[in-house]
Amino acid sequence: MGNIGIKRVYEPAAAEDGYRVLVDRVWPRGMTKDRAAVDLWLKEVAPSTELRKWFGHETARWEEFRRRYSAELVNARALLDDLRQHAAKAPLTLVYSARDEAHNQAVVLKQVLEAR
Repeated sequence: MGNIGIKRVYEPAAAEDGYRVLVDRVWPRGMTKDRAAVDLWLKEVAPSTELRKWFGHETARWEEFRRRYSAELVNARALLDDLRQHAAKAPLTLVYSARDEAHNQAVVLKQVLEAR
């Protein structure tokens, strides 16, 4: 498996990011398409609206969020395989907008992608 990174969309894009995929269901607040510099907006792999609202970035709910989101990703197998193929060839960066860099969907998605 190639290199999979994660990065906040508000940080400047860099050449070493490689293929940048936004993994938020909602477009990041105050962000233009040019500044986001994403190659793909893959909202289909983002947590469901219900799960995102339930989690509310409360760290006390993190483990349950991880479990529920991983379960949702089972239905996105083809999209996950596409991301893995990108990562096998070149750097792949999962881009997200959450403030918390340790507790967000990109962290979980990266773990799921690397688990196989």
